[in-house]
Amino acid sequence: MASIDFWFSIGSTYSYLTVMRLAEVEKSSGIEFRWRPFNVRHVMIEQNNIPFKDKPVKTAYMWRDIERRSDLYGLQPNIPAPYPLAGLVLANQVATLGVEEGWVRAYTRATYRRWFDKGHPAGEEPNLSASLTEIGCDADQVLAAAKSDRIADLLSASTESAMELGVFGSPTFVVNDEVFWGDDRLDDAIFWAKGN
Repeated sequence: MASIDFWFSIGSTYSYLTVMRLAEVEKSSGIEFRWRPFNVRHVMIEQNNIPFKDKPVKTAYMWRDIERRSDLYGLQPNIPAPYPLAGLVLANQVATLGVEEGWVRAYTRATYRRWFDKGHPAGEEPNLSASLTEIGCDADQVLAAAKSDRIADLLSASTESAMELGVFGSPTFVVNDEVFWGDDRLDDAIFWAKGN
């Protein structure tokens, strides 16, 4: 089966569009997606590439664009959602633990749904505990483990790996060494994966 590395950072607004539909895309395409959380904020600071900071016109466009694309996918978020996320790093440390323990997909969908539908920022309470409880995890245990130096180091290592591949934003799809950035490049990544 062909596979694609799905590099995402909880905190990326456009990643909502991918996260909420990727299970269906995986079934319909026959492609396996490997979920790879990373810290996009670190990447953007390193590269002096903060896309929406102090850019109200671009930010307004982003929300309208997400609203239009959500409608295409049958999603109904409450726009604008709280942004940026103060808890971005913790949200992605939880996702990193989720990769190890097998619940990263369920957690990421649950936390994005609460963020975009209910306005509860990911990486903060009540989103964290509610999302983890929803997917059958012990929230206190998960949060204690996610805050450990080991998981923080794993997220840092993953972020470095992403940058080495040429990943500069979220969502990004990597097929072998080919990088496809943005939810609107998902179909291109699938086409590439099937042909190479």
